[in-house]
Amino acid sequence: MSEEKECCCHKTKERSQKEYKDLINRLSRIEGQVRGIKGMVEKDAYCTDILMQVAAVNAALNSFNRVLLENHIKTCVTKDIKEGKEETVDELLATLQKLMK
Repeated sequence: MSEEKECCCHKTKERSQKEYKDLINRLSRIEGQVRGIKGMVEKDAYCTDILMQVAAVNAALNSFNRVLLENHIKTCVTKDIKEGKEETVDELLATLQKLMK
């Protein structure tokens, strides 16, 4: 199982190869979509077409966040709660509040 490490003043997390590849693949697709939008603007594409592509990128980012959050809860949060680190719950709640703005 992956484990969280402290490094200097910020936390890091070792991810399984599967989790790492999934996240990187998702980000690569999103990066390609954003480059596509830039190309559309450069080619004077119709506004509505660009807006639809931006909506697709937003949906992809939301999906990325859901996967990352699920992995975080199943690994880091669960581990910390079992170890009695209840401040992790406060950190999770603060993160959720920021995501829901």
